[in-house]
Amino acid sequence: MSLIISRNKVSAEQLANVFTPAATDSHQPIAHSVLVDLTREALDRVGLQVREEEHGLANGGLNYFGGFALKGSDIYSAEREIVLGLRNSNNKRFAASICLGNRMMVCENLCFSSDVKLSRTHTTHIMRDLPRIIADAMSRVVTSWHDMEQRIQSYKNTEISSRRAENIVVDLADAKALPVREIYNTIKEFRNPRHEDFKGGTLWSLYNAVTENLKGSDFTKLPQRTMVTQSILDRIAKPAQILVEA
Repeated sequence: MSLIISRNKVSAEQLANVFTPAATDSHQPIAHSVLVDLTREALDRVGLQVREEEHGLANGGLNYFGGFALKGSDIYSAEREIVLGLRNSNNKRFAASICLGNRMMVCENLCFSSDVKLSRTHTTHIMRDLPRIIADAMSRVVTSWHDMEQRIQSYKNTEISSRRAENIVVDLADAKALPVREIYNTIKEFRNPRHEDFKGGTLWSLYNAVTENLKGSDFTKLPQRTMVTQSILDRIAKPAQILVEA
């Protein structure tokens, strides 16, 4: 599975040549490549490397989506890897942001746990503030990694019946964490997981049934959907203390 879903994937070299609109009195566009370069520098300072990356453009290059699979001595597991999602919009569609999440190795399902806004809007001083805000996001990577491990163990230790799973899936659809059209497919996946690792009738089984059916969905919505899913499932599993803030 790709790190991002995009009809217009580009290389890092091509990204550097994308046109950036001129600033106005109220809006300061950011070159997509500048945002990527600043993120690379911040990753390097905290000892993290990019193992894999993908870049995508939309709306004639005005909107950017990037996915970066990271590696580092403090974030290694044979079961999952941490993924950094990067978003930027130069047409005011959404704020620039960094999303921290995980990709399960057995199925490559993506899920995000925190969303760091780089700016409420692309304001005049955003270029001044970018390095500090990106550095703050990078400081959360290891914490996010360990918090997700705690969440996973809590989910694995929480058994649920098929009927309870069905009710939770409907709750997720009501909360717009899951498209209504995926309700049946998610319940079916919970009952008969395609991957051996997710069998057992636990909250972990359900969580992966959800992310399996979010696979390939709109990347702009995926962080919010998986974070809402976690907020609902956390209330059931009650993991001790999740430190990452959305």
